[in-house]
Amino acid sequence: MAVPTEIINRKLSHFELCANHEVEFRNKTTLLEAVELIHQPLTETALEGIDLSVEVLGKWLKYPLVITGMTGGAEEVGVFNREIAALADRLGIGFGVGSQRVMLRYPEVAKTFQVRDVAPNVLLFGNIGIAQAREMTSAEIVRLGQTIGADAMCVHLNTAMEVIQEDGDHEFRGSLATIRRLVDESPLPIIAKETGCGFARESGVKLAMAGVRWVDVSGAGGTSWVGVETIRNRALRHLGEAFWDWGIPTAASVCELRGLNLNLIASGGIRTGLQAAKALALGAKVVGVALPVLRAYTSGGVESVEAFFQSFFDELRVAVMLCGAASVADLTPGHVVIGGELLDWVSQRGLPLK
Repeated sequence: MAVPTEIINRKLSHFELCANHEVEFRNKTTLLEAVELIHQPLTETALEGIDLSVEVLGKWLKYPLVITGMTGGAEEVGVFNREIAALADRLGIGFGVGSQRVMLRYPEVAKTFQVRDVAPNVLLFGNIGIAQAREMTSAEIVRLGQTIGADAMCVHLNTAMEVIQEDGDHEFRGSLATIRRLVDESPLPIIAKETGCGFARESGVKLAMAGVRWVDVSGAGGTSWVGVETIRNRALRHLGEAFWDWGIPTAASVCELRGLNLNLIASGGIRTGLQAAKALALGAKVVGVALPVLRAYTSGGVESVEAFFQSFFDELRVAVMLCGAASVADLTPGHVVIGGELLDWVSQRGLPLK
C-alpha cells in the first residue's frame, strides 16, 4: 500500500518548518540562564583528561548527549536519519528516531527509520505516541522497536501538540495504565518523553510509581511543537497562538523531577556545552539536542553538524574543569547556585533546592 501523499508532505513540512521558520518559544526561556556554575580556581585536573563519558541503558557514551527523535517516514528525511545516526555512532553519542506511528499502517516506510547498518553501535531510541501506544499491544510496540534495532522505546506525551490540531488526538484517558503495562511487559526499556512542554513533579511521581526509570523532560524554551503545528495548520490558529509558549521550562523540569529515582534526559532548548553542564549539574544524567542538529545539517550537511558538536563538547569539557570536577559524572547540584525565576519556581513549588 502506497503511503498517502498527505502523510509524506506532513513529515517533510515538519522538517522544513523547523529548519527555516521561527518555531521556538517566543517569551519563555529554558531558565538555564538562572543557573550559575560555581567556579573553582584551585583545580587538580588536566583539561585533556576530563572524562565526559557516561553509561546509559547499559551502553557507554563518550559524551553525555543524545540526538533526540525528530523525523522519519519519508525518503528524504530517512537520508537525514541515516547520516546523522552514523555520525552519532562515530562520535559516541545517542540517537533517536521520530514517531514511528506511520510504520503501523505502512510498514514499507520502516527503512526511513532503520539506521543499524550504518550505526551498529549507537545507543538507539525508537518512538511512539502515547495515544497510539494505548491502542496497541505491548508486543506490537516492542516489534516497532525491534524492527529498527532500538535499545529502548520512547513513549512521547504530546497532549498540547495534539489538542491544537484539527485532526489531532483528543483522547488520553488510560495513559498511565498504558505506560505501566509497557514497563511490565516490554523487554525494551521504556522512556517517557515530553515534546517541548516539560514535566511537573506530580507526573514524575506517577511515572516513578509505574516503574519508569528514564524520562526525557523535553522542557519549554526550545522548539515549540505547538508553534510548529500552528504554522502548519491554520484551522485552529487561535488555540495555537494562545498556547505557543505553554510548558514548564527545561531547568525547572529537571528540578521538578530530581530526587524521584528517575534518570533524566534534559532536552528542550539546549544549545551549548555550557548550558549542558548546567542541566547536568542540576540533576540530569544526559542532555538531548535536536533543532541545532537539523539546522546545522540543512545549512552545511554532516560536516556542519560535526563542527557544532565539537564546539559543544569543548565547552562542556571546560565547564566541568572550571567546576573543579574530573568527570561529567561528578557534577552535582552542589556545583550550582540558582537564582531569579528558577529560584522563585523551586520555592513556590516546594521543590528541594539540592
